[in-house]
Amino acid sequence: MILHSKYKRQIRQILVFGVIWLLFGFIYILLEFGLLGELEHYPTTGNRYSFKESFFIVNIGSLFMGLFQGCIEVLWMRAYFSKLALWKKFVYKSIFYLVLIILFISVLTIIFNAILLDSPVFSQKIFESLLEFMSKFSFWVIVIYTGVILDIALFYSEIEAYLGSNVLMNYLGKYHTPNQEKRIFMFLDMKSSTTIAEGIGHERYFELLKTYYADMTNAILETSGEVYQYVGDEIVVTWKEKKGIEKNNCIYCFIKISETIHKNKEHYMKQFGLVPEFKAGYHIGEVTAGEIGIIKKDIIYTGDVLNTTARIQSECNTYNSKTLISEELFNKLKEADGYSFNKIDKLLLQGKKEHIQLYDVIYNGLI
Repeated sequence: MILHSKYKRQIRQILVFGVIWLLFGFIYILLEFGLLGELEHYPTTGNRYSFKESFFIVNIGSLFMGLFQGCIEVLWMRAYFSKLALWKKFVYKSIFYLVLIILFISVLTIIFNAILLDSPVFSQKIFESLLEFMSKFSFWVIVIYTGVILDIALFYSEIEAYLGSNVLMNYLGKYHTPNQEKRIFMFLDMKSSTTIAEGIGHERYFELLKTYYADMTNAILETSGEVYQYVGDEIVVTWKEKKGIEKNNCIYCFIKISETIHKNKEHYMKQFGLVPEFKAGYHIGEVTAGEIGIIKKDIIYTGDVLNTTARIQSECNTYNSKTLISEELFNKLKEADGYSFNKIDKLLLQGKKEHIQLYDVIYNGLI
């Protein structure tokens, strides 16, 4: 069974929460041991202290709590609060998680005391020890510490959503030294965007772009694509060669985007009075990928492939085509049910001596 790219991404995001919580749980255990040393009881509560039990329970509890927060965040909260400003997200989520933290620490304390005191979890003695602990300043110190862990995980999640998961990981040093990569690029451009902006006004046009790009998200994730740039009404999506060629992911990305827009056409007509149409150009080639900038760092790709892809996309209107691809990419793809490739013309780029053979993608009623 091959796991879908979308679910792989979600699992990876959830695991990051688990790792962050586990790391800070381990730090807490070390700090606690450093303060208590060989003591057998907590000074403030008088409850028994055992490094071994604490190590096991806190680590397991922290990992579980991290995965639990990750599931809530990735599978529910991120989408539910997606339209709110960043500060509002933090306020609302912090209130929710504050309650969750208190419940988490309380449950962990009950289990820990039940083991140490060798008493049933729901016994009166265990609940009395919990209430006594909650009345101490040490309890609220732990709440604050846990809250910091939670906010760090939450902050990471939000920054990742703004920058993109691959981009954030790339900033950790992968592209500090320029790398040579072979990549597929898709330049996808909205048709008649200037006319549309003038017709519906720039504020509604901006809302159209937000909806339009949001509807593309799943299609890009499901086909292992990466968003390189948004340039006005144009989006640039890229794949490493292997991922883009696999199952013709790069072509299916366009198909899935088209299907999503078509599925939501009634919403577009109701909100904007139109259904956006678009065209795309594809090419494959070597790029140099690297980190640039001082005040603001960015990771960019340089190479003829980008200029060539942009030029191929601009020829879609000439041939009344939805999708044009270069011969270099055509030679690596396979025809599949629902679409085929039609050899059309050669393109001569400015400053180049060799022509580029173009192929039109015929969707045979698929979209």
